[in-house]
Amino acid sequence: MSDYARLSVSDDPAPAVRQPARDDRLGVIYAASSYIIWGIIPLYWRMLGPMSAFELTSHRIVWSAVFVTLVVAARGHLPRVLAMAKNPRLLGLMALTSVLIATNWTTYIYCVESHQLVESSLGYYINPLVSVALGALLLGERLSRVRLVAIALAALAVAVQVVALGHFPWIALVLAFSFGFYGYFRKRAPVEALEGLCIETWILFPVTAGFVGWLWVNGTGMFPSAGFWPDAILILGGPATAIPLTMFAAGARRIRLSTLGFLQYLSPSITLLLAVFGFHEPFNAVNAVSFGAVWAALVLVGLEGRLISRSPLEQIPE
Repeated sequence: MSDYARLSVSDDPAPAVRQPARDDRLGVIYAASSYIIWGIIPLYWRMLGPMSAFELTSHRIVWSAVFVTLVVAARGHLPRVLAMAKNPRLLGLMALTSVLIATNWTTYIYCVESHQLVESSLGYYINPLVSVALGALLLGERLSRVRLVAIALAALAVAVQVVALGHFPWIALVLAFSFGFYGYFRKRAPVEALEGLCIETWILFPVTAGFVGWLWVNGTGMFPSAGFWPDAILILGGPATAIPLTMFAAGARRIRLSTLGFLQYLSPSITLLLAVFGFHEPFNAVNAVSFGAVWAALVLVGLEGRLISRSPLEQIPE
């Protein structure tokens, strides 16, 4: 049995929590790419038209499970996935991550339906702070002073948004903590990205497929429709969901959780550009202050290596 197989079916998934001293370049590319795709994915979901949050989330899970299983089988890794699924502790951990990601998807779609995109954007601003906090508190990541300043700027952006909303942002907190803990627990699971996603989607498949089937029998669902393209777009939502999530999981295991948190800002920033220049939504002074602070934080993180190399006394051992 290979070293990976022994790790994958071990009784304790905790050994997978090995924080890299430095960020792997490929991991940064994977994670950044996933956030870029998530930033432009509203263009795709917009083509589907009106659909309830539970129905769309169910279709995303069903078609993701089918797509990922085909890919895993084509790579000859299906026996390995089945072996992992026989490990109760690992299966329990993957069940937790599957519920977290499904919660995140459903809440976000609810935001779109109820026209609460401002609060959803707040959630994705808070999410990096959750990732940074989890990295420092639970994984022992040490933060340089440069990153502490960047966190302060990010916190300022969040505070401005909270004041602007004028009420307790429960939707934002659900989005932030569900995806923040998803990233944390996926780092704990000794499972490769694609195989892990296969297990996650199949854990949820019986419930979601049953719900889709129930809608079909009662004639209240949007699938199958009278046209080819609506069904095709919905089915292709499987790859559109699975590919960036797989890239995210692959990146999360190769870089520090605090770095993963800051890369999160790519997605809402791209979405903002689409909203303003593509959908012609207003961009007010509050957004200007928030995004200014966010991009200042990103610049600091991007220049961290040079700043530390020029000021050795500023270093905090990683």
